Amino acid sequence: MPVLAIAMLAVSPVITNAQEKTVMVGGAPMYPSKNIVENAVNSKDHTTLVAAVKAAGLVETLQSAGPFTVFAPTNKAFDMLPKGAVDNLLKPENKAMLTSVLTYHVVPGNWSAADLKKVIKDGGGKAMAKTVQGEELTFMEKGGYIWVKDTKGTVAKITISNVNQKNGVIHVIDHVLMP
Repeated sequence: MPVLAIAMLAVSPVITNAQEKTVMVGGAPMYPSKNIVENAVNSKDHTTLVAAVKAAGLVETLQSAGPFTVFAPTNKAFDMLPKGAVDNLLKPENKAMLTSVLTYHVVPGNWSAADLKKVIKDGGGKAMAKTVQGEELTFMEKGGYIWVKDTKGTVAKITISNVNQKNGVIHVIDHVLMP
């Protein structure tokens, strides 16, 4: 009997994680009990974003209590930038510019897709939100998707929404937004 109790204790963390409502991103489950960084490092679709967050020194910030709403560009989104742009941003001398770009993808608070849709509706078809970087993003709904527009006119589609985290929510987007 004691052996059974020990065996059950050994598997209980797995059972706990299996009971969490996860969303698959980049081939990995994203657990609501983990923070933004703990989940993002497991997504094969966000290796460029994770490298950029590390290079900008934002890991500790994104592991803090938050809450944060992160619009997370995929590797394919970063690949759409002009050739050499990512390598240039990752250089130590460009840390301030990289930090500006990354914090432009973060809005304070915990904004679900339903929250965004409500403020878009209440705003007559679009809504604006101030980013951690200080400039605004514009949100619209079209074709059943939520779209995010930066100040330069680039529009990104939220391809995976409501990836809940212990310290906020992630919405995966298909373009990099630029302040």
